[in-house]
Amino acid sequence: MGFMDRVRGEFIDILEWTDDSRDTIVWRFPRYENEIKMGAKLIVRESQVAVFVNMGRIADVFAPGMYELQTGNLPILSTLQGWKYGFHSPFKAEVYFVTTRQFTDMKWGTQNPVTVRDPEFGMVRLRAFGGYAARVTDPAKLLTELAGTDPMFRTEEVEEYFRQLIVGKLGTLLGSSGIPMLDLAARQAELGDRLGKMLTDELAVSHGISVPKFIIENISLPPEVEQAIDARSRMGIIGNLDNYARMQAADAVRDAANNPGGAGEGIGLGLGMAAGQQMAQAFATPQQNQPAQQQPYAPAAPAPGGGAVPPPLPGQQQYQWYVAVDGQQQGPYDHATFTGHISSGAVRAGMLAWRDGMGSWQPVENVPELAQHFRATPPPLPPQA
Repeated sequence: MGFMDRVRGEFIDILEWTDDSRDTIVWRFPRYENEIKMGAKLIVRESQVAVFVNMGRIADVFAPGMYELQTGNLPILSTLQGWKYGFHSPFKAEVYFVTTRQFTDMKWGTQNPVTVRDPEFGMVRLRAFGGYAARVTDPAKLLTELAGTDPMFRTEEVEEYFRQLIVGKLGTLLGSSGIPMLDLAARQAELGDRLGKMLTDELAVSHGISVPKFIIENISLPPEVEQAIDARSRMGIIGNLDNYARMQAADAVRDAANNPGGAGEGIGLGLGMAAGQQMAQAFATPQQNQPAQQQPYAPAAPAPGGGAVPPPLPGQQQYQWYVAVDGQQQGPYDHATFTGHISSGAVRAGMLAWRDGMGSWQPVENVPELAQHFRATPPPLPPQA
């Protein structure tokens, strides 16, 4: 290579950048010590802006297009270089290509819950996550405030800063919106638009960045609060425990009818009679379920036709039972009705029960009067050979 070839190799003829990544915001043209030839070609593609920096100062900015670099289209740089008479010598300047397209794969989330005051549930802690799109609107301001002299400025370098800014704005937005917690899911799009505008108003002025799209993907509650809401929903669906017991009894009869011959005929007949008695108890009205023995013992009045209705047997249990279902008190139930609920499965082991005379609520299987209903039952007989 001759001397003139080496000299020509020191001059840059074409300046361009083809972005092969999806996360580069700013890329500095690798000039090193080479000089840019006056008359060189500058190619700026769509979604790009080229910024010339001379001696640490931002000079000229070029929008998309192809340019031949002359003193005429480098007015600021020509002034800084002192080319008063159009001296067409090579020059040195740093060239930064800035991406102006939307970066749509930006993510955010709350590492710690945001505490807000809800009009229905009081003080609650919320978590949220989602995504957003960011775009450079002022390349010069971006270079001076964020990118600096970084030769390759990527989105990962600003994501944590943006996340902190988003979480700070999110708490203010949720706290001042006045939207009940149960309505947040239906208004996530509205809240996202409002938060995106708040971020744009701040970032555009300070950093030359806008947030054209902000998405709240999910707003969630702590697990213990979600469990309480689930329990409240179940109670709303089940309603009164008597209705639930009726449904359980009807299901038991249906299952027995769908499995004929599963045991001996005598056992099957006994089970059918027991299921019928349980269903009759479950479908009886509360007035019908009130036993006569709750009244003070007195001689029975003569029945029509000269007969008499016998009084309740002395010593028969006359308890009024209460049961806790998903944190809600149900009752009172007379003893026969309550044991019928145990037989139908509406009252299960582990549930708390109480009656007059007990010091505190106890698991139903630990109450002496009820323990016999939770004894282990033998398995079905093996099939006949």
